[in-house]
Amino acid sequence: MSTKINKVSVISFSLVILAFIILNNLVRGDWGDLTGGFGNLVKFWNTDLWPPEWALIFEAQSEPPKCNVKIEFFCSKAYTGMLETLKMAFVATIFGFIGAIALSSFAAKNLVPKSVLVPTRLILSFTRCLPSIIWAIVFVIIVGIGPLAGVLAMTIYTIGYLGKLQYEEIEGINREPLEAARAMGLSHSEIVSKVVIPESSNTFLSQILFMFEYNVRHGTVLGLVGAGGIGLHIDRAMELDLYNHVMTYLIVIFVVIVIIDFLSLFIRSFVTDESELGESSIFTVLLPASLAQKFHQRNKKI
Repeated sequence: MSTKINKVSVISFSLVILAFIILNNLVRGDWGDLTGGFGNLVKFWNTDLWPPEWALIFEAQSEPPKCNVKIEFFCSKAYTGMLETLKMAFVATIFGFIGAIALSSFAAKNLVPKSVLVPTRLILSFTRCLPSIIWAIVFVIIVGIGPLAGVLAMTIYTIGYLGKLQYEEIEGINREPLEAARAMGLSHSEIVSKVVIPESSNTFLSQILFMFEYNVRHGTVLGLVGAGGIGLHIDRAMELDLYNHVMTYLIVIFVVIVIIDFLSLFIRSFVTDESELGESSIFTVLLPASLAQKFHQRNKKI
């Protein structure tokens, strides 16, 4: 055991050294740009970023569309922009997940022959090779500026990204259920729906939750190229050098991502085997191991 640990430590240290050598080569040995960098950051923070423009969160926006809700928070730029980003991410994640399931079942080597596997993987690689922001530029040209371009861009990228994760998960399924399904004469679609999805459901749930969070984060970037959402507000604020407005939007994005992260953990707790987690609670994740163990023991007594 100790020999393996030593080998891992040596390999890790060697990779770190190699990374520094490559980095030094990239900057051509000139590290002068780092001089005074922290001071510039502090100055930029004090003069441009802080304090944020809280009115963007708590006051209704003056520009159209008009909002008839009495509570100004629900008419603010931050709320309406973030809500649009969440809607875009949700639609793209659902459609992308469905498309990925359909394609990944034709990309797994334990389900289909190579004549089907290879072209399907090429399609998934093509959808994944371009970042979603490039897809957004393409769709902005096709359908115009707005959330539809963002939804289409995230959907295409989601299909490619989740498709790869899914066919790798499918290839790790036990052979016995698949062989039994084939012996029963089940079709490809029946094998996918009755064997593959049930066997991989927990992993698929983790993937779709992760992809939703990813699309929310990346949906904010797509707005920079006109694909809608809160990113569009960030882009306009940057064009006007209103960096305190940008800071406000970034704070909103951070809070939303944290909420999504904890909601994902909460949802996963319903489908995760309690024996694996020792009947863990979402509220014990932040506790030290010793305190968490005492908490579990007390719950068992109750």
